[in-house]
Amino acid sequence: MQLRAQLTRSWVTIAVAMVVLLLAGLQVAASSAGFQGPLHSLISDYVATPKSATLSWVGLGVAMVGLSDRCRILALSVAAALDVVFAAERVLRGGVFTFGNGPLIVLTGLVLVAWRRWAGAERTTAFRGIALGLLLIIATKVGDTWLRITATVRPTVLDEYALLADHALAQPSWLVGRLVDAGGPILDAVLHWVYVELPVAAMVVAVYQLRNVNTGGWPHHFLVRTFLLLGLIGPVIYVLFPLVGPDFAFGSAGRGFQVGDYWPHALPPIDLSPRAVAFDDSTARNGMPSMHTAWALAVFIHSRGGPRWLRLSGTFWLACTIAATLGFGYHYGVDLVAGAVLCLTVESALREPARGRSGSRMGLVAFGAAFLAVLLVCCRYLAEAMALYPLLFGPLIIGTMVVFSTAFWATFFARPIRAGYGRGGGWDPVAFSPTGKPARGEPTPRAQSLPVRCGTYPE
Repeated sequence: MQLRAQLTRSWVTIAVAMVVLLLAGLQVAASSAGFQGPLHSLISDYVATPKSATLSWVGLGVAMVGLSDRCRILALSVAAALDVVFAAERVLRGGVFTFGNGPLIVLTGLVLVAWRRWAGAERTTAFRGIALGLLLIIATKVGDTWLRITATVRPTVLDEYALLADHALAQPSWLVGRLVDAGGPILDAVLHWVYVELPVAAMVVAVYQLRNVNTGGWPHHFLVRTFLLLGLIGPVIYVLFPLVGPDFAFGSAGRGFQVGDYWPHALPPIDLSPRAVAFDDSTARNGMPSMHTAWALAVFIHSRGGPRWLRLSGTFWLACTIAATLGFGYHYGVDLVAGAVLCLTVESALREPARGRSGSRMGLVAFGAAFLAVLLVCCRYLAEAMALYPLLFGPLIIGTMVVFSTAFWATFFARPIRAGYGRGGGWDPVAFSPTGKPARGEPTPRAQSLPVRCGTYPE
């Protein structure tokens, strides 16, 4: 037991050192290139104007799962009071009205409190929740810096290739873009809010999943793990396949670097000789894959085992995110397919399958990785063929996605289990209820076999 504790402390020390080195390295790179780095952004969130009004609240919200009710009330109250003070000070000196300082200060303070005043299981649970909250904030800061780096290291973009490849999918960005434009300012505002506040939806699902960690322990798998791993893998592909999106490459947002002003009301003429197009050094090359789609799909998947309101919210967020990514000209259809494939592949790697199906899980991971690689290669080297033969490539892409999704569902969700068996991934009505009893309308566990509901808490 003592050896295990020492190993845990060693790994934690190594992980903290790696995060510090990563932040320092990115800050040096950002300062050299003349833009804000992650450390600069974190300092602004502490004592100046936060970049996001909700990010630090999301981090604090996730951290609350490891605290007692009394500590939660105290921490949230102090964070709200500090936020009001900082916001009032900014307004009085003529700055912007926004929030975000208080939660980050309180989150940092909780680290000191847990270290100095708590011990044993209470400290361990608190530290784990606080670490997840801080990791979400740090990962976002690292991601913001990486987006600027992609524009520096990839001066040209491959949007002409993606445009041709999207002929196989009937150019969904142009279609949805016209629909959103016709929907008026209310639809535009709703989609923008959903798109920007995706971390809030993730926090709600994650808090629901982790609501019983103080009494029932930590689940085997939960949403935050998927979010963080997606955030590590996806941005690497940005550099491999740099895209800026239809509105930038073919619309009014290109600031003079666009091929033409077409999106969303007119399709560019088909050019079967695509080329890499030079673009500015500030627009992020974050088109392929669509990480918003990947994260929204993860929210949807992890909301499946919750109550009806959570399942409906997950469905709403996924639908609106897809509409926003296409309707605002941020992504092509192939970007969304790549994002969905990446999400299902990562989920397959992290999830625990039904007993006796570990081979299926590895097969899904291999299939997803191969599917994503082949899709990228086709978009880069077979874009002309995809445009010339859409009736071949379109059904092939969609059919493969359907097969992959069906196999994922069959491996992790559609299996008969015995009611009450929940920790391996089955349906446990007690696990769904924060009271420890079956929720209203849920059947009492019995001995007969029942089909599992999609998703589980804990898994």
